[in-house]
Amino acid sequence: MNRKKEALVNKVPKQIWMLLSFLLAIVLWILISYSAKGSSVFATPIEVIGALLRKGKDGTLWGHIGVSLFRVLAGFGLAFVISIPVAFLMAWYEVFRRLVEPWIQFIRNIPPLAYIPLIILAAGVGEKSKVIVIFIAAFLTLVVTVYQGVCNVDQTLIKAARILGATDKDIFFKIIIPASTPFILVGTRLGLSASLTTLIAAELTGATKGLGMMTRQASSLFELDVMLLGIILIGIIGILFEKVVRFLERELTGWQEKAQ
Repeated sequence: MNRKKEALVNKVPKQIWMLLSFLLAIVLWILISYSAKGSSVFATPIEVIGALLRKGKDGTLWGHIGVSLFRVLAGFGLAFVISIPVAFLMAWYEVFRRLVEPWIQFIRNIPPLAYIPLIILAAGVGEKSKVIVIFIAAFLTLVVTVYQGVCNVDQTLIKAARILGATDKDIFFKIIIPASTPFILVGTRLGLSASLTTLIAAELTGATKGLGMMTRQASSLFELDVMLLGIILIGIIGILFEKVVRFLERELTGWQEKAQ
């Protein structure tokens, strides 16, 4: 019976399940927003759509989205460029790992929010401080994930390559990097997620624009529709990032599935 149910479930296209999930979320949203307690926290879907149209019409929404995207992508981009060589050096050279790994393990246990006062003192309240906060969150996630991936490369492949006369350069570019690519992409996905979740904290550093600032300001003014709109937009941006990385995973690591 269970197998029959599972077969029936698998026959339904993913798009249908996504639509049903979306409709269920909308129904729950409406029920909560119209309940006695929920109405003081959740704006209705129509109110949020109204806020979207209002903010989109006056042009302020696109400015908030553009500024937040710049901060997230700048912080994540710097983290990606720096974390990849650091992770490979940690996995490849024991001396480097022993010097650097304790500090990475120490810093990753401290929430990025705790760095904000120090970063403001060092970098001011401009864009630099916001990018630095996001950079820290993304870097720590990326470097740990990629490092674990490099460490998990099959040693049999490396030994076989050495027996066949491969140099360290050949091993690095033809074995280590291809075998670590899935972990780099996983780290990319987690790093982007960490960047977005740190966005609101980053925009605590004297921001005048951005989705985090818009959400925080709406909360202080009790504009529930704008506040919920900001939260939903950050979630949508996160889903779009996820889709892009998933596409790259299929394109760059599809050979693994074929090999299996």
